[in-house]
Amino acid sequence: MSTSLTTLLDDLVAANRILAGLGIVDGFGHISVRHPDRPDRFLLSRSLAPELVTRDDIMEFELDGTPVAGDSRKPYLERFIHGEILRKRPDVNAVVHSHAPSVVPFSSSSSRLRPICHMGSFLRNGVSVFEIRERFGATDMLIRNVEQGAALADVLAGDTVVLMRGHGFCSVGQTIPVAVFRAVYTQNNAELQSRTMALGGEVTYLDDDEAALSEATNRAVIDRPWGLWKSRFAPAD
Repeated sequence: MSTSLTTLLDDLVAANRILAGLGIVDGFGHISVRHPDRPDRFLLSRSLAPELVTRDDIMEFELDGTPVAGDSRKPYLERFIHGEILRKRPDVNAVVHSHAPSVVPFSSSSSRLRPICHMGSFLRNGVSVFEIRERFGATDMLIRNVEQGAALADVLAGDTVVLMRGHGFCSVGQTIPVAVFRAVYTQNNAELQSRTMALGGEVTYLDDDEAALSEATNRAVIDRPWGLWKSRFAPAD
């Protein structure tokens, strides 16, 4: 096992614990990372509550969601989210899927999720909503196959976050810390936006220039929250 893969597995386990500890995921939700030596594969836990994930639970998949080497453990049903986003986005190496309750209302409302504070600046384009009925009719709302995953990836396009109507959202990043940061602050921004809208009156969002400048600043210090979260929720043995 290469050093890069060892480090990546440790970060993937930490990310599961962090997302659970911060309430971004609960018994459901997941995070994946592209294999560092095989960009046509990705790493994702077996079907397990994120807070319980260890290195031994990590499975390796082809981008079409097929487990590598005949691994017969039960995978997440929605692993196709990860494979198809990674297939479409060579710039992305990590994907988070969450059902955070503060975000879901924006997936089912005409009010678009937009950056209301500098920590949500990566939402500067406004967040698109994947409406599964448009392509697949009535479903159980889950991404169960390659075709549905590809349709979701098409709506994400080149953005950082995509909402899933009546379901949740996905955030992406070049690294695990970036994808986790975006998941955390998607939820925080949604909470703040809802509170602001409830006050009544006109809401002032970050404009494009403010958002671009803020995102650059935040990306430069991503190690600060990542280090804090690791020490709190995934301390070294």
